[in-house]
Amino acid sequence: MNAEDLARAYYDAIDDGDYDRLAELLAPEFTHYRPDRTLDGRGEFVRFMREERPMTDTDHDVGGVYTKGDGVAVQGCLRDAAGEELFAFVDVFTVEDGALAALETYTK
Repeated sequence: MNAEDLARAYYDAIDDGDYDRLAELLAPEFTHYRPDRTLDGRGEFVRFMREERPMTDTDHDVGGVYTKGDGVAVQGCLRDAAGEELFAFVDVFTVEDGALAALETYTK
């Protein structure tokens, strides 16, 4: 799977609540750098997404995907269950050995 396919599969897994699939996409040492915290390790990240994030009934509306080498940046917004925009984001993924190794999220 190329970097763009991995990124799109990442959002699909989160939006569908498919946490087993999400874990398959992430390297064991996956790190997510967010404006409010850093989540270290695939297990911690998947647990946060499953059990701790404030809203789970959301959808990622991907507006653009930009690839360079083994990296990919995604611009979009997160929408609530009613389709209202919660915030805009740019996610920058690092891909290593066919898995998502890191993610840095920028929000507006």
